Amino acid sequence: MGIQRARPSHEILSGDSADVYFARADSILAAEGLDPLVTMEVFTRHEAVLCGIDEAKNLLGHVLAAADPSETHLESLDDGDRIEPREIVLRIRGRYRQFGLYETAFLGMLAHSTGWATAARECVDAAAPHPVISFGARHIHPDITDVLDYAAIIGGCVGASTPAGARLAGLAPTGTMPHSLVLIFGDTVEAALAFDRHLGSDVARIVLVDTFKDEAEEALRVAHALGDKLYGIRLDTPSERGRVTADLVHEVRARLDQEGYQHVRIVVSGGLNPDRIEYFKEAAAPVDSYAVGSYISGASPIDFTGDIKEIDGRPIAKRGRIPGITDSPRLKAVDLSAYRER
Repeated sequence: MGIQRARPSHEILSGDSADVYFARADSILAAEGLDPLVTMEVFTRHEAVLCGIDEAKNLLGHVLAAADPSETHLESLDDGDRIEPREIVLRIRGRYRQFGLYETAFLGMLAHSTGWATAARECVDAAAPHPVISFGARHIHPDITDVLDYAAIIGGCVGASTPAGARLAGLAPTGTMPHSLVLIFGDTVEAALAFDRHLGSDVARIVLVDTFKDEAEEALRVAHALGDKLYGIRLDTPSERGRVTADLVHEVRARLDQEGYQHVRIVVSGGLNPDRIEYFKEAAAPVDSYAVGSYISGASPIDFTGDIKEIDGRPIAKRGRIPGITDSPRLKAVDLSAYRER
């Protein structure tokens, strides 16, 4: 997406976040005076939507910036590429001790972000042509919500709930209002009017309508209060009340239309996953967009492997792998000079 990332954190650059055996290997090689020129290739065994490559390139670009340009070369695919099992997504050529300590970090960047992006794509494919928004930030540690939301957008989500994640993807954050706001005001309409009074016109007026009363009744009350300014309503009925159903969506849509509010969009949230989205699609429920949380944020990381395939120009590999460089026509060279200039 062309967004320039910040310098990697001290914990990453220092090696404190690396598996300790990499630091031990580094000290042994230093003591032995060994630092061969190696080529490492990175792949996964899964079909996936690749993400984390920009972050990995940012890390490697910084750590390789001072390396001899004649010895150092980096190639990669792009965030958002659909990848096949065992396809090479990243190739690093350089002195091993310049980048070996960071294998834990760049594999982790790829694993977690690719897992999130792939889960997002499953939801986006199920919902098409209707948009999906990432609402998963509350389910993960706040230090990585920006990475989650960026990955969800790479996976096809049109927006994300956190400013940090949306900013990383070059977008504005997307959201409605929390139940807490409605509870504090004691009335959905009063909360909606306050929302309208105090937020800029660039913020879409989307109102949560499941807090106190029947969703169809609340939707109409809010529509009467805000009129043409109401962009949409969000249905988030809790599991204790049977969750959002296709029948409920049909009813809300019909009642809004009968009162002349055809412009009001319906957003559905609450425990959504590809199967639930398919349920709404199969029932022809008039949902305009879906907000997905834990299915994306809770996606399992997709394992990546880093293999040394050449040492000082000599093909090599561990047992079970083929020695030498893998034919990888989709890889593109990374301009390391951009990092040397920072």
